Amino acid sequence: MQGTELFTSLVGSVTLLLWGVRMVRTGVTRTLGGALRRLLAAFTSNRFYAFASGLVVTVLVQSSTATALLLGSFCGRGMIGLAAALAVMLGANVGTALAAQIFSFDVLWLWSAVVAIGVILFMSSSAERPRGLARSLIGLGLMLLALDLMTSTIDPLKGSPTFRTVIGAISEEPIPALLAASILTWLAHSSLSIVLFVKLLASTGAVPTEAGFALVLGANLGGAIAPFLDLSGSPPAARRVPLGNLLMRGAAVILILPALSPLAHWSDTLGIDPGRLMIDFHLAFNVVAAIVSLLLTDSFAKVCARLVPEPRKLEDLSTPRHLDPNVLDNASEALACAMRETLNMGDRVSDMLRQALVVFENSDVKLMRDVEKSDNAVDRLHEAIKLYLIDVSRSGLSEEESRRFQEILSFTTNLEHIGDIIDKNLMELAAKKIKNNYVFSSEGLQEIKKFHGLVMDELRLALNVFATRDVTLARKLISEKSLVRAAERDTSDRHYARLRDGRPESIASSAIHLDIIRDLKRINSHLASVGYPILEEAGERAESRLLAREKEQIEAPSNGQALTGPSRV
Repeated sequence: MQGTELFTSLVGSVTLLLWGVRMVRTGVTRTLGGALRRLLAAFTSNRFYAFASGLVVTVLVQSSTATALLLGSFCGRGMIGLAAALAVMLGANVGTALAAQIFSFDVLWLWSAVVAIGVILFMSSSAERPRGLARSLIGLGLMLLALDLMTSTIDPLKGSPTFRTVIGAISEEPIPALLAASILTWLAHSSLSIVLFVKLLASTGAVPTEAGFALVLGANLGGAIAPFLDLSGSPPAARRVPLGNLLMRGAAVILILPALSPLAHWSDTLGIDPGRLMIDFHLAFNVVAAIVSLLLTDSFAKVCARLVPEPRKLEDLSTPRHLDPNVLDNASEALACAMRETLNMGDRVSDMLRQALVVFENSDVKLMRDVEKSDNAVDRLHEAIKLYLIDVSRSGLSEEESRRFQEILSFTTNLEHIGDIIDKNLMELAAKKIKNNYVFSSEGLQEIKKFHGLVMDELRLALNVFATRDVTLARKLISEKSLVRAAERDTSDRHYARLRDGRPESIASSAIHLDIIRDLKRINSHLASVGYPILEEAGERAESRLLAREKEQIEAPSNGQALTGPSRV
């Protein structure tokens, strides 16, 4: 048989072994999955029970990676403590080594009988459990067949110059062998398969003892890397389990690596079959590592918790900060709390309005979703303030307190309306712009930014008017409405001029451009309303004659049509 054929046969045998391991794992999981999960969850009251449960489960599943993933899920849901989960993983590591021991005996000739039984069982039953058992038997038979094929392939492959070069390169130093086995195990997601492969290499004399030991250590290390990477995107509690297993295995590998050469020389004097030596070393390594690490699971758990801390909990913006129920019997103090919460609500609306412009500038879909979530928080704050004010009013209010009560209730309602305009109008326009890949002209974008900045200034002024009830600021807030109206007319005139010039980007985005300006103007009308009660109280009723017209503009339904100017293109 030529070298290429031998290499192809070897690759096929290894692939068949991996597939057999997978079939055993999936078959056992489908047959006994619920029982195995209950076993892992129940027997974790102390580290020794946890160790035993991990050993049993992994011998059945034949995959410590699968056990690690299952434990990560349990820890992520708070079903198992981290120290207990690490003890389970130590048992899983020993369980994998015991599975390798089973396959090291002379049972390869059984593959045909095992496959036949599995196929007959699968074809004769339609129930899930018998079929799961059948899959396990077929997978077991394929593993035995693959090992038999590898045995017959590796011996003649030793004569291949390429094979000798590759094996020689990793046999000279233990570190390259360890790294190579780690990478192979990570790719294969099966330390059992790689250890059995190393056993066959050693049995045929393809690798010396020291290199074989290094390969076994690499398989153990790679078996811990795979679940660590697989759970890299999981919650912190789930990631700590494979991290702890990786730290324990890594520490054990580092500690034994300096003694590898003298240990290999001593092992050679025992006269044990090299293949059997690899399997025994694999078991001894995991047993010793488990005994030592089992006493240190609490320490490893603390290290993992420090390396993978819980993320800092983000503040729930919808949770009221200042609505103190303990002062409800003091109306003045309670109204002050409601005022402070309204200012907090105003800050949330201010953030939404600021972010809205960024969404239009950058077509930022994620930020658009964040703005929509912020509106939900604003709605909940509005509801909380309203209910708090109702509780305040039950104790009886003076004339001045009643006036302040109405101002707070009115302003929070206007802020809630502004949040709705940003969410349901501006963000819908942003979604339309993103979906259709519309682009504003550079002049149009600058005009929108300028008008947006003007409304942002009015929002800051409105919050100050609400907080201070200053007549001068209230007069300024209402008088600047004329500036906003003038800016709107100027922006619209410039936009229509670009339409007449046939600017393609202006034509495509015309409706969105005009609607943005219209919605920003509506927001400003809501803001200006906070100044009217203050001016009326000060006797400046002449200023309030615009109130009726402003109220009509605020309550006008949004029908997607521009309020001024010719038909949009």
